[in-house]
Amino acid sequence: MDYSDKVGKAIQHFWKVRSKQYQDQGAGSGVKDHGSRAAVTGGKHLHGFIDLFAELLSEAGLPDSTIHTKKTTLPGYFRATKKWDLVVVVDDLLLASIEFKAHVGSLGNNQNNRVEEALGNATDILTAYREGKFKPSAKPWLGWLMLFEDSPQSRAGGKKVLEPHFDVFPEFKDAPYTKRYELLCERLMRERLYDATCLLLSNETIGLKGGYSEPSEEIGFRTFATSLIAHATAFSNMRRG
Repeated sequence: MDYSDKVGKAIQHFWKVRSKQYQDQGAGSGVKDHGSRAAVTGGKHLHGFIDLFAELLSEAGLPDSTIHTKKTTLPGYFRATKKWDLVVVVDDLLLASIEFKAHVGSLGNNQNNRVEEALGNATDILTAYREGKFKPSAKPWLGWLMLFEDSPQSRAGGKKVLEPHFDVFPEFKDAPYTKRYELLCERLMRERLYDATCLLLSNETIGLKGGYSEPSEEIGFRTFATSLIAHATAFSNMRRG
């Protein structure tokens, strides 16, 4: 299935909301948040993707009442709870949980923060599952999607890595930030922390027209969506008996 039009609309929604939030942030007080933080503190910029996946899951046969985009808090193991972006619960069984992220500007430190969040969230929920917190659920399907700003800076060589004691893995040396996200997405799946990951690249110029690119089919939207839909469809068919 070709999802490009649907993804384009979600991309367009992101940039429209982000631009409006940035403009509105200082309208009342005259003081704006520092840097690009002004564009994300208002939330809702990724709701286009949340709504898109809710639609895809509904089309896969899941009742709308099982697809949660508001009451999405789940118990953790290393912390009490974690609020996910989209959660699917059918007859008290945890079927799927998805996190949507965006990264615009502030490349180096913010990328490290996103890496730590992705690793921590997966480790937390998978450990809770291992310890029986979601019984009698089978292992839930976990997904992580990143929309990353496509810019000359993000495609240029990343910040020089420090190697005071040991050499880093060679693939990270002089790797652009886009490549580092690509490596992250691939390794999150290969280490089985997530069932699917997705990396989309866009910027405001093309994004306001719904434009985007995908660096790899393995971590492209179609692969991500197909994996989730297959999981949901198989569950729906099993429940019908």
